[in-house]
Amino acid sequence: MKKEQMTADKVHWFLDLFDELGIKVWIDGGWGVDALLDECTREHSDLDIIISWEDSAVLTKALSAHGFVDVYTDDRKDRNFVMGHRLHGKIDFHVIELIEGGGAIYGPGEIDWIITESELNAVGFIGGREVRCLSVDYQVRSHSGYTLQDTDFADLRALQEKYNVKLLPDQIKEEA
Repeated sequence: MKKEQMTADKVHWFLDLFDELGIKVWIDGGWGVDALLDECTREHSDLDIIISWEDSAVLTKALSAHGFVDVYTDDRKDRNFVMGHRLHGKIDFHVIELIEGGGAIYGPGEIDWIITESELNAVGFIGGREVRCLSVDYQVRSHSGYTLQDTDFADLRALQEKYNVKLLPDQIKEEA
């Protein structure tokens, strides 16, 4: 069975839903990188989002009403979970707590990953549509502390080429 891909059209469906619900969402992950690059550089299996606790409750209720269900993952937590639909695909939630000063905390009380206001204030484009996303600096900073996959190396290389950003040594894949 062919694995369904998250296309730009499917991302636009989600963006329309976010707008309809009046919620604030940041595009993260592979689509977040592609938004910064203003082009789709590869296939995507899901849509990663950063969303506040309050808005995540609104969105999960709306998605359930549209037939979305919880998708099992090994790393499911209240702050990180996936919902899926056979037509609309999978959406991967990364839930934050907004803090005074305009920043946020991902995983408050557990991992306490701080996201600064400037990292939250980036914009990019998906299929010609402006989206809120995480900054280039955030993308580089967040691609650390785990085993990077080929897609991660490619994303980082593309950001480096476009924005001349400095990568960490473990973010550069040695070519054979």
